[in-house]
Amino acid sequence: MQTLTSTKSVVDETQRRMQKTLDAVKSEFHNLRTGRASIALVETIQVECYGSTTPLKSVASILTPDAKTIAIQPWDPSVCAAVEKAILKSGLGLTPANDGKVIRIKVPALTEERRHELDKLIRKISEDGRISIRNVRHEANEAVKRLEKAKTISEDESRTTQKKVQECTDRFIKLVDETLSKKESEIKEV
Repeated sequence: MQTLTSTKSVVDETQRRMQKTLDAVKSEFHNLRTGRASIALVETIQVECYGSTTPLKSVASILTPDAKTIAIQPWDPSVCAAVEKAILKSGLGLTPANDGKVIRIKVPALTEERRHELDKLIRKISEDGRISIRNVRHEANEAVKRLEKAKTISEDESRTTQKKVQECTDRFIKLVDETLSKKESEIKEV
């Protein structure tokens, strides 16, 4: 943490960084394929068109007409081939069907082995998130101790701020755990 001058700035910075960690965990979970069609699965795929690389959501409208299908309709039909190529190169294991105007992707059901792999992966992602949150807590507590040592704040104010940081830590770890639970139930859904 950069040099913070008040307990309020320590708590605010701590919350901001913990929220950023939670958002990163959610983002990583969003990009995992669970057997259900989701726009988030493909919207960030980079498509090479018009001489540059662009996210798919910037060159096409993406819809999920049902729970197992993703429909991608490029605004310019001439980029259909580039979109199809990008999906194949994405490593998501999806096979697009291109009719020249709309690209349809059937999201296959997950195998039991893949479910097990995904479960291990999401547990690791959430544990990394919890570790990151604890690291933020540690840095915040160190900043508070530095303020106390510099006689900028009192011992009582230091304890109160460290308690607030711990409450913040507990809240964000609970949110990471709730996010993990939701993703686990998504993966187990057949």
